[in-house]
Amino acid sequence: MLIRPTIERDIERLPGVERSAAQAFTNWPALAWLAQGVVLDCAAHMAFVEAGGSWVAEDSAGRIVGFACARLADQALHLHEISVCQEVQGQGVGRQLIQQVVDAARCAGVSELTLTTFIDVPWNAPLYMRLGFEVIDEGLLSARLREILAIEHAHGLHGRCAMRLCLVV
Repeated sequence: MLIRPTIERDIERLPGVERSAAQAFTNWPALAWLAQGVVLDCAAHMAFVEAGGSWVAEDSAGRIVGFACARLADQALHLHEISVCQEVQGQGVGRQLIQQVVDAARCAGVSELTLTTFIDVPWNAPLYMRLGFEVIDEGLLSARLREILAIEHAHGLHGRCAMRLCLVV
């Protein structure tokens, strides 16, 4: 699996990857609607590419099977989206993409990598915890993370939390 920066010609494929990834939610009744939900559009992907915050996972046949998008915010790199095609989920592609984002955060010299995710979905918060992320107590959330969670809640995303991976020792 090759993890590399996203280039402009990759962008048109990324919404399809995200739609495929969302099919994992069909077995979660409260979240099944996400399988048909809105995905990042090409303009949003282009903004991540232009900011240097987008990477793809490409298989040996040159097919894009996953992506991650992140953006610098305060003293953090925030992971906005990570998606892996349903047929290759559970094979370590997501972990490789997360490692790329961690490496990018370290290169940027930020103190932490942040994200928001579902608390109880096994391939969400529990996976991130195994990778060293910690849930941020609600009372310790920055204004930026509170705002992200509020926007997600307004869009019907309930049962979410903010997490961080501290990058300074």
